[in-house]
Amino acid sequence: MTEKKITRREMLINTTAFTVGSALLFNGTYAWGSSASSKSRVILIRDERLPDYGAKPDPALVKEMLNKGLCALVDEEDPSVAWKKIIQPSDIVGIKTNVWQTLPTPPELETAIKEELISTGVASENISINDRGIRRDPVFQKATALINTRPMRTHAWSGVGTLIKNYIMFAEKPSDLHPDSCADLASVWNLPNVKGKTRLNVLVMFTPQFSSVGPHSFSPDYVWSYKGLIIGFDPVAVDSVGLRIIQAKRNDYFKEDRPLNPPAKHIEIADTRHHLGTADPSKIELIKLGWDEDLLV
Repeated sequence: MTEKKITRREMLINTTAFTVGSALLFNGTYAWGSSASSKSRVILIRDERLPDYGAKPDPALVKEMLNKGLCALVDEEDPSVAWKKIIQPSDIVGIKTNVWQTLPTPPELETAIKEELISTGVASENISINDRGIRRDPVFQKATALINTRPMRTHAWSGVGTLIKNYIMFAEKPSDLHPDSCADLASVWNLPNVKGKTRLNVLVMFTPQFSSVGPHSFSPDYVWSYKGLIIGFDPVAVDSVGLRIIQAKRNDYFKEDRPLNPPAKHIEIADTRHHLGTADPSKIELIKLGWDEDLLV
């Protein structure tokens, strides 16, 4: 995995690659923002001002992190320009969130995304934030663009809850995707109401959960204040980086190698079987911004 920290000036470099990538993005690929070597660019941004689990983050800070991450992703300095490079005013946008009670997508992040979409020119009535009701949601039914966001946490069926898994509610029968540790979750991304529509993936790592036992298991002892967002066009690459962080935290906390059980095999299979993106660290360009204490990756 190529890893680097960048300055604001360096974010403006390589606009030729960005132009090529932008054409590819709207044809359903995730090369936008990649370097000339066609690596998937992933942005990890952290801020120590974020609060611990249970406290509400400052909405302005959340929006700042989101916009800085997007600007780094698309090699742009101005957030308003960056958003216009992934969303058009004519778009109908579904924001696929996650409402799991103890660790949902932060409302402050949902609001920040919606506000930026409106600032870009998208009509408010053409934006919907939804999770379990997306198949009945008229905005999602006619959406031209999707934004995918959720927290990462350990999961009893799939190893971890991921951006890949976040689209399971698009399936007519989600339980059909549960066998073999949810190995084929990426198949959902080929459904007609999903394929080629995702403009941005935002994995929330404010207070991720690194251990659990059994379905819907949660303990505040197993979350920690990582205070980050992982942003990219390639959901497999973003999830792969998140998984590395979760695994490193498990090993550190338990003072031994503690693999996930069940394993999060759906991330690698999304690459090798479904060709949704890359899980190979050598094909990921990881850019780190902000607070660097205990990065774990």
